[in-house]
Amino acid sequence: MSTTVLPPKETSEPRPSAFAEHSPLRRLLSWEGAITALLIFAVLAASFGVEGFADSFNLTNAQLDIVEIAILSLTLTLLVVIGEIDLSIASNLGMCSALMGVLWNAGLSIETIIPITILVGAVAGALNGFLVTVLGLPSLAVTIGTLALYRGLAYVLLGDKAVADFPVDYTSWTSKTIGSLPIPNPTVLVIILAIIVGILLHATPIGRSLYAIGSNKEAARFAGIRVKRITFWLFVASGAFAGLAAIIYTFRFSSARADNANGLELTVVAAVLLGGVSIFGGRGTLPGVIVAVLLVGVIRNALILDDVAPDTLMLVTGGLLIISVLAPNAVTWGRERWRLRKLAQKAASTS
Repeated sequence: MSTTVLPPKETSEPRPSAFAEHSPLRRLLSWEGAITALLIFAVLAASFGVEGFADSFNLTNAQLDIVEIAILSLTLTLLVVIGEIDLSIASNLGMCSALMGVLWNAGLSIETIIPITILVGAVAGALNGFLVTVLGLPSLAVTIGTLALYRGLAYVLLGDKAVADFPVDYTSWTSKTIGSLPIPNPTVLVIILAIIVGILLHATPIGRSLYAIGSNKEAARFAGIRVKRITFWLFVASGAFAGLAAIIYTFRFSSARADNANGLELTVVAAVLLGGVSIFGGRGTLPGVIVAVLLVGVIRNALILDDVAPDTLMLVTGGLLIISVLAPNAVTWGRERWRLRKLAQKAASTS
């Protein structure tokens, strides 16, 4: 006796589609969408409420003010994604800047000083990587220590003196714009670096490995991902980017000093976390970080134009750092609660 297998019944409830999961409304409700909206609001408020904000000259200066923050945030994003951190980046920048002054006073050419500076920054990053990956020390403790070490070395190299007689061809390069557009040369460099790092993080197997490491290091190791090697080279890249930022910072202010970029690490960390990168690793996007860097730049520039005291700027940075830690987790908690409530309602309606 043969049996007939009936096809499954079609339910009237539509199946969720990939388009629905990535709809504009869903993206708007994401953390990246929220800070993008906040950036637009901040730009509009500053344009209408702060005199001189929308001038092309000020827009150029505002971009220059966040160049080093943006460069340092690129590699810090990768480190935080894997659950590590580098708090020595600004001190490394200061040390490399002081080294530039020493080498220039010693008679070396700028063409020789630039690669040496990037190499020294990379070596400083390699020391962080060695202590974290080989000795197994926590990156937070290690980089707090090297934060003080590298800043101390900067004062050993240059003391409280300043070197300010760098060639005009190099110092003027940082303030030149692309044609008549209010886009300075360093901004173009940041865009190129951001595209490279963004592709690496979001469109390559290496990027998927970074998220896997941040989600679960042990599982990533069992999956064949070389966790320690990747972590080490990310610290090296962080140091090299600090050396690059030191070159731009020194030429931009035409001054090599041991205290250059003092305290800048807090602003960089605030920008990365405000961009939605989880401090626990495994989550975050580079576009979100770029938007957060722009938001920090707009706020800083508007406050400076409004003659706000530097101490208040530090308070704002500290507040942004606290918000950047609390807010994304609160949003994630709220979305998870909403999802669970929807599941409970669906279960109740079908029972």
